[in-house]
Amino acid sequence: MRLQSPGLLLLLLSGLRAGVRGEDVRALVGSDVLLRCLCPEERRFDLNELFVYWQISVAGKEEIVTFYLSGNSSAGHHNNQYKDRAQLSLDSMRRGDFSLRLHNITPQDEQKFKCLVFLNLKKILHVEVALHVAANYSMPVVSTPGDTPQGQDLTFTCTSTDGYPRPNVYWINRTDNSLLDPALQNSTVTLNARGLYDVVSVLRIRRAPNVDVGCCIENVLLLQNLTVSSQTGKVPDPGLRPA
Repeated sequence: MRLQSPGLLLLLLSGLRAGVRGEDVRALVGSDVLLRCLCPEERRFDLNELFVYWQISVAGKEEIVTFYLSGNSSAGHHNNQYKDRAQLSLDSMRRGDFSLRLHNITPQDEQKFKCLVFLNLKKILHVEVALHVAANYSMPVVSTPGDTPQGQDLTFTCTSTDGYPRPNVYWINRTDNSLLDPALQNSTVTLNARGLYDVVSVLRIRRAPNVDVGCCIENVLLLQNLTVSSQTGKVPDPGLRPA
């Protein structure tokens, strides 16, 4: 039996259940990533007996990312967002590797992908891969106050751009490396045209001699802390960055 439309496969899915295996994957914006979907048994497959189907959930509805229907010479696409970005390998599928390669990762790709494989209309594999997307923030830039009149607070501004996911922002007293009261800062985080986050944080503190504060931008997903001192503008504590 040959199915000529992936829509017919959707009808099959509603009544079939099987054990689900899951995995979490991390990828940087602009990179390529492999979402694994492997048959646990070593065997060869006849492509004429296979139906391979990758899907995502959009607004509560299942949408096709890419698919392979038996009898076709290549994989197809239903979602224009993944046209020319989602790739299946016919040679790999013959060996039981139904993994999906995604090119040029964007923040919009952060979601759960489902791989379903049918052999002669019987579901033999169901894998769910949660893709977590990240992007490095730019090195923070701290603007220091100019000639501030006596009796007025000092104002420092910290900016960092093009990161993902949403950052945590901290101001640090560099004399003892203690965290300053969050009530002293006002941070604004916005999404830019690329779907990445820009942050501007303003700190107001009382005037004191030899003030040295640091601005820290934390990317939790990348275990990354970028810290710049107001006095030197250098990076005393770069934290962890991905290779």
